[in-house]
Amino acid sequence: MSEIAKEISVVRELAKRYREIAESERHVRMRQRFRDSNDRKIVRPPLLIEEIPWHEMNVDGELDCACEDETLRAMEYKLRSALFREKHFRCDNFIEPVWVLRKTYTNSGNGFEIKEQRLAVDVRNNVVSHHFEDVLEDESSLGMYHDPVVTAYPERDKENVARAEEILGDALPVVLRGRGIYYAPWDQIATLRGAEPILIDVYERPEYLHKIIQLFTRGMRLEMDQMDALGLYDPNDPALHCTPNAVTPPRAPDPAHYTCRDIWFRTMAQLFSSVSPDAHEEFDLQYSIPLAARCVYTYYGCCEPLHDRIDKLKKYPNLRKVGCSPWADVEKTAQQLGGEYVLSRKPNPAHVASRTDPEQIRDEIRQTVRACLRYGCPCDITLKDISTVGYRPENLIVWAETASAVLDEYYGEA
Repeated sequence: MSEIAKEISVVRELAKRYREIAESERHVRMRQRFRDSNDRKIVRPPLLIEEIPWHEMNVDGELDCACEDETLRAMEYKLRSALFREKHFRCDNFIEPVWVLRKTYTNSGNGFEIKEQRLAVDVRNNVVSHHFEDVLEDESSLGMYHDPVVTAYPERDKENVARAEEILGDALPVVLRGRGIYYAPWDQIATLRGAEPILIDVYERPEYLHKIIQLFTRGMRLEMDQMDALGLYDPNDPALHCTPNAVTPPRAPDPAHYTCRDIWFRTMAQLFSSVSPDAHEEFDLQYSIPLAARCVYTYYGCCEPLHDRIDKLKKYPNLRKVGCSPWADVEKTAQQLGGEYVLSRKPNPAHVASRTDPEQIRDEIRQTVRACLRYGCPCDITLKDISTVGYRPENLIVWAETASAVLDEYYGEA
């Protein structure tokens, strides 16, 4: 047997184990809970761990790869990572009985380029410190803008599918899917200016900030037009920025050509947790609401606390999910969302950064569960933004076991 044949055999064996897990009764039930929670049913909240520092996770060589071929090695690592999750994390590790490939395309961008300095404590960690230069200091810099151009590569997609099918054989079916929307213009603008100049300009040069966000809004509108026309959107992405995506759409989509009307609009403005709700609406919401209205549902919020401006968020006509960060008041958030919206809770990743305290974890999850049950609010829970666990994978194992035990207490076992 040739070396490449041996490597294909390694990938196929992993794929068979992966498929067996995905087709198990537990995972069928779990995938339905993902859908039910987003359909605003009160079910056991999906519990996830995402944005894992994988460079700190290799327990007893479980993530060591045997393949040398670049494509096979990438597939092997992806499968080993999924199997690692299933073995060690008592969570809703979303696994489908298919191998997903994404449609390929390029986006020319809008002409603005980041200038920054980076500082890394751990060279293996992709979470680093950034110092951003203000490349949009004055109006003359806006001349760098150009409309984005999206180009699809269907022939490349066919080649990628054929190659994956050749590798996997009958171990795992291959499917080609499009993409979702992740729109965070103020996160992008912050990387072009830094946070401080933006916050100063909220007071000193509000008209200039409006000119900037108007350009980003134009660019996103044109991008959505092109993605629609090229058939590059897809509702079948299991992860909606680290939270469950599955939902029952109000209309029957055309699977031969999905558009933004079939997918979520994922958006946020984390910087604006430092401004008033009115300023937040002025500089962000009024611009993104018309874009969001083109999609089936909107999910707003990430790491910013939003409990003092949920009335503003309800102006999105298709709002379905709201982020509830570690710095948000979960009681006030659940009370305002009630049964009409999904509360997407983000526990504090600092609780796993060095060592874990099960009682601290238990208290945080119980607080979330009790608030959501009190107000009839559907929810999901995702531990994310994990920059480090201090090279102690057991921190995540303990977190998952403890959080799952709390959900068992209130909802029964998964």
